[in-house]
Amino acid sequence: MINMRKYLFVIGGVMSGLGKGILSASTALLFSSLGYNVSMLKADPYINLDAGTMNPYQHGEVYVTEDGGETDLDIGHYERFLNKNLHKWNNITSGKIYYSVIEKEREGKYLGQTVQIIPHVTDEIKSSIKEVGEKDGAEVLVIELGGTVGDIEGLPFLEAARQMYLESRDDVAFILLGLVPLSLDQEQKTKPLQHSVQELRRIGIQPTVIVGRSEKPLTPEAKQKLSLYSNLPQEGIFSDPDLDSPYELPIVLEDEGYLNYLLRALSLKEAKPDLSALKDFISRMKSYKEIKKVAMVGKYTKVTDSYISIKESLKIAGAYAGVKPEFVWIESTDIEEGKTDVESLEFEAAVVLPGFGARGVEGKIKALKRLREKNVPTLGICYGLQLMTVEIARNVLGLNGAHTTEVDPNTPYPVVDLMEEQKKVLKIGGTMRLGSYPLYLVKGSLAYKAYGKESTFERHRHRYEINNKYLEKFESAGYVASGYSVGSIIEIMEYKINKFFIGTQFHPEFNSKLFSPHPLFIELLRQ
Repeated sequence: MINMRKYLFVIGGVMSGLGKGILSASTALLFSSLGYNVSMLKADPYINLDAGTMNPYQHGEVYVTEDGGETDLDIGHYERFLNKNLHKWNNITSGKIYYSVIEKEREGKYLGQTVQIIPHVTDEIKSSIKEVGEKDGAEVLVIELGGTVGDIEGLPFLEAARQMYLESRDDVAFILLGLVPLSLDQEQKTKPLQHSVQELRRIGIQPTVIVGRSEKPLTPEAKQKLSLYSNLPQEGIFSDPDLDSPYELPIVLEDEGYLNYLLRALSLKEAKPDLSALKDFISRMKSYKEIKKVAMVGKYTKVTDSYISIKESLKIAGAYAGVKPEFVWIESTDIEEGKTDVESLEFEAAVVLPGFGARGVEGKIKALKRLREKNVPTLGICYGLQLMTVEIARNVLGLNGAHTTEVDPNTPYPVVDLMEEQKKVLKIGGTMRLGSYPLYLVKGSLAYKAYGKESTFERHRHRYEINNKYLEKFESAGYVASGYSVGSIIEIMEYKINKFFIGTQFHPEFNSKLFSPHPLFIELLRQ
């Protein structure tokens, strides 16, 4: 138990895409392993209210929380590492901050003041950060600041962090992650990271620690240079090298003394974390019995972060199933355009990935036909279930022209249709069926066997559903509903003729964590 909440800000330098989310989650896991109540916050500088309307090519996966928040993909990392559920309030954006400030101005809460970035926007940011700590009852709050030092849109967040340090120096720490690239002669070059330090100090922030992202652990010479030019002792410089698995990073950091250095900086007692469960998981991951090729069929496969939680869920499940999944990414539009011949491809398992809209749909349907006919263990997620249903309607039931009304509003056989409550929706953002809903499993089904229980909760993000009017026809052909939600909403369909051909309306990847893998992914890999 600590008297004052501690705040750790994780900041990116040099370039984006270095793994701030993994470093943030690793930091949180280390503190959590000491018994502290730890929570996390992702602060994104974009103007969108949330990630819900953003294209996966631009921002990767949209991660859905239990309470229906459409959040940044890093929230998924946080949940997997901490083995706990977070909330929509664990992701704030510039859009949310500005929206709140403007609402307050319209309500007259600023008493006639000229509303400015400082102090009004920065005060709102500080208030939002502290509110998350309060709501989650956190003793330690790790805050990942999106973007990179020097980005214009991120300056208010950095200024708010600087002010929080000024208000309570013993309770705030700054962790700077920056790239340390290799020169042509394989020397680690620290100059780019030095410049990020200088930019951060120009804003008024002195890093508490620096973490160098590099191919290999930082050399003593690289640490010495970073120490000299960043005004930090060498003990405050740490390595974030390339690893076989991101889940190894907490162990690497702990071996370098990262946790105790931060504990001292925050006036907390030094201690040794219990990482035995994590080490056991990594040992499982590395001691697989077989490798399986898993086809990943989707329309955003050129940016695989669009499906990062599915990737990680399969890796996690593999650790428990004794299988290493080897991903083969198949762009469904390439199937449509004849660039990929699905008939010539061989796989040991497949996932038909979620998505929206018409692009790539016929490619997915062709892939599903091939997978079904070859009896390849297949899991269709969300849109994957819906198109699995379309494929079986066309090619098993003979309902030519069957489709989802999302793509063909005039289809003669609308086997997938807009949910009744969605027909009144006018706005796009935040209006889908979102978050956790109960799932009731049918005894004797494959799904029931995988879960080993009659009911649970799963997370959703959709507007369309399987049309119950066709259920009797489907079940007569062996394509049966094996999971329902409230209101007879079909949640799971499975094709009994095959050994494992299952589609889910929900997203199982959002309920998969390091120490509690999702049963459907395990069952898929065990087939």
